[in-house]
Amino acid sequence: MASIYDLKPRFQALLRPVTRRLADCGVSANQVTVFAMILSMATGACIAQWPTLHWPLLVVPAMLFVRMALNAIDGMLAREHDMKSDLGAILNEIGDVLSDSALYLPLALVPGFRPELVVIIVLLAAISEMSGVVALQIGSGRRYDGPMGKSDRAFVFGLLCLLLGCGVHPGPWLNLILGTTLLLLAVTIYNRSKKALRESNA
Repeated sequence: MASIYDLKPRFQALLRPVTRRLADCGVSANQVTVFAMILSMATGACIAQWPTLHWPLLVVPAMLFVRMALNAIDGMLAREHDMKSDLGAILNEIGDVLSDSALYLPLALVPGFRPELVVIIVLLAAISEMSGVVALQIGSGRRYDGPMGKSDRAFVFGLLCLLLGCGVHPGPWLNLILGTTLLLLAVTIYNRSKKALRESNA
């Protein structure tokens, strides 16, 4: 199924000049990965500290865009500038799950969000990433199938935080979007598992 992840090649092309400059300055892929993780944790900490204020929510969309750019850059640094490492592979996978958890879980404290929905979404998001990685263990490639991959989750939560940060009143629409996100995550886990098995058997 379609996913925002499919736009990644075009996004990478735009960031390639910046990536080359960072490589020339001696910045490593792992440093970029860790920096992206720190940004997510800092933003989540702001939300947890001030859950009733609007400005922490307005930081989220910008931070998610920056994090998406950093994630693309660390991948290009690793592949195109000979910075691949076992540590980098671990940081990349664990860092994404930690960053999502640190950023999205504090939203359970924000008025209007149903805490149980936020927690379940974070849990399913972690499982969806695990299903993508586990594919490698059965001889398949790393799965990034949608419809609710990392980039799609970033879009949904970024939009929600932008609306609420701009003063839009939370209501049933918010929990409807969260419930839909939850269901799409379940479909994502199914898709990644099914396609991994199909590729492995082939």
